[in-house]
Amino acid sequence: MKYTPIMRTRVNPIARHMSIAIMKILGWRVEGGECSLDKAVVTAAPHNSNWDLLYTLLSAATCDVPIWFMMKHTLFWWPLRILWYYLGGVSIDRTASNSVISQMVKIIHDSDHMYLVITPEGTRKKVAHWKSGFYYIAHEAGIPIWPWYINYEKKCTGSGPLIYTTGDMEADFEKIRSFYEEHCGPMPECRPAPPKQDGGADAQK
Repeated sequence: MKYTPIMRTRVNPIARHMSIAIMKILGWRVEGGECSLDKAVVTAAPHNSNWDLLYTLLSAATCDVPIWFMMKHTLFWWPLRILWYYLGGVSIDRTASNSVISQMVKIIHDSDHMYLVITPEGTRKKVAHWKSGFYYIAHEAGIPIWPWYINYEKKCTGSGPLIYTTGDMEADFEKIRSFYEEHCGPMPECRPAPPKQDGGADAQK
């Protein structure tokens, strides 16, 4: 089934006001949250808690930023797919001959608006390196990386400046790591995995 994204340029007003109220009650604050472009790959890090998704959704809604996220195509069965589309789910077929990255790049090109959220670690477990899929998606789609962080100690979430990829992954990752270490402390894993571990642009099939 061909994926047809719902073009959400804003968060539902009711959902936004509820998110603002919940964040205030919980004592959290949100910094930044403004993007000058209609498309970006959002890196959500660090990812080490089951609560990360909740705070990501709340902070994005608070800032009136509609987000999208990749999901297995097998989850998009009727009528559940209506809910996934509304929430920002993007159907990805991992069994297809073309890679996940290629599929996602095409979807981005076919969309007028898309803030695609990806967790670079790929898991809540401690990792030695970040996966590079998010980087290749941004680079091949010609859109910037928009870093978002979550800091439980300070009860704060927020975003940073847009980072445009240059093709020099090591140098670009240094910019990304610099942002996260400024807001979350030392993050030695915030660097691309070696090719043998990561597999580059074809890693995510």
